[in-house]
Amino acid sequence: MRISSIIIAIIVCVGIAGFIFRNDLNASLNKPNNVTAEIVTTTPEINVENTKNLKAVSVLVQRSNEQEVTNGILLRGQTEAFKSVQVKAETSGSVISQPIRKGTFVKNGELLCELEVGTKSDVLAEAKEALALSIDELDASIHQYELRVQAAERQRSLLKRGVGTEAAVEAAELSASSAETQSLSKRQAVANVEARINRATTDLNNTKIIAPFDGLLESDTAEYGDFMQTGAPCGTLLALNPIKLIGYATETQVSKIEVGTTAGARLISGNNVSGTVSFISRSADPTTRTFLVETTVSNDGYEIREGSTADIYISLAGAKGHLLPQSSLTLNSAGELGVRVAINNKAKFIPIKIIRDAEEGIWVTGLPKSAEVIVVGQEYVTDNSNIKVSYKVSE
Repeated sequence: MRISSIIIAIIVCVGIAGFIFRNDLNASLNKPNNVTAEIVTTTPEINVENTKNLKAVSVLVQRSNEQEVTNGILLRGQTEAFKSVQVKAETSGSVISQPIRKGTFVKNGELLCELEVGTKSDVLAEAKEALALSIDELDASIHQYELRVQAAERQRSLLKRGVGTEAAVEAAELSASSAETQSLSKRQAVANVEARINRATTDLNNTKIIAPFDGLLESDTAEYGDFMQTGAPCGTLLALNPIKLIGYATETQVSKIEVGTTAGARLISGNNVSGTVSFISRSADPTTRTFLVETTVSNDGYEIREGSTADIYISLAGAKGHLLPQSSLTLNSAGELGVRVAINNKAKFIPIKIIRDAEEGIWVTGLPKSAEVIVVGQEYVTDNSNIKVSYKVSE
């Protein structure tokens, strides 16, 4: 009995000790959590806005003022003769003139090819003789008609006085009418002979083929002894002063171009020429949907050749803008193209539109008349960022 009592007492003591140890352990484990919670609830919030852009970003700024922009349209084209004519024979015959070699400058009315006259002069002479005879016959028929008209009038007068007869009057009038018909026939014969003379004269004159305008021969004229049929070419003549520059404008470009607008061109030879727009097509090319634009320029020295490549620049109405380096352009978060400017040591984004490129930079519009444009460092700032401004020295 004594041993069992001791064992029971030990078990009870161990249970009591375990109960006390467990409570202390729970207390010790819960205490750090409470402290952490207390720390979190007592830590002050950090204001992100108060710490944003606390440090100014150094940027390089270019002062820019609005200027007049020379705007224009660039067309790819070529030179073309102002006039190009293949001079052809209008009658037939053998060439009896010596040829003129290509490249020769000829004047308006200068002889290019001469054909043998042959029987053409005889035809003309015969027609003139026939005309003289027809005129004589016409004069005689007119005189006969006048006489018969007078006779008819006398018969009518006699009839009124009661001496003549109606039959005599009718016969006289019929004779006068016949004479009138003969007279009209003779008039028609004279007209026909005159037409023969005109044709013979023209045919004879066409034996001399002359230059229709001042120009350069692009080909040799017909050789001596060649037989030329009507329509055969004598030579090709080019009018190169003035000369045309032809290019093709898109539907968007052509609406901005006007006849009389100043235009210039740079030829493949490196020469620069200037003139005015002389023609704008109203009909588009069915394949390319572009419109022909012609510019007329002076070519006094005949240095510009037909068919040379040309970059044609057509001036448009002036606009106002800013000339900036291309590197100054940037995009905002919405993807808009623009620049960032400095205002009271703060950065601000301003959207712009490009007018045109230039060798010195790029012309843009959309900025105020005067602006301080950030040209270096604009990618590292946003709207209202603090900035430290340094100014670009003008070159």
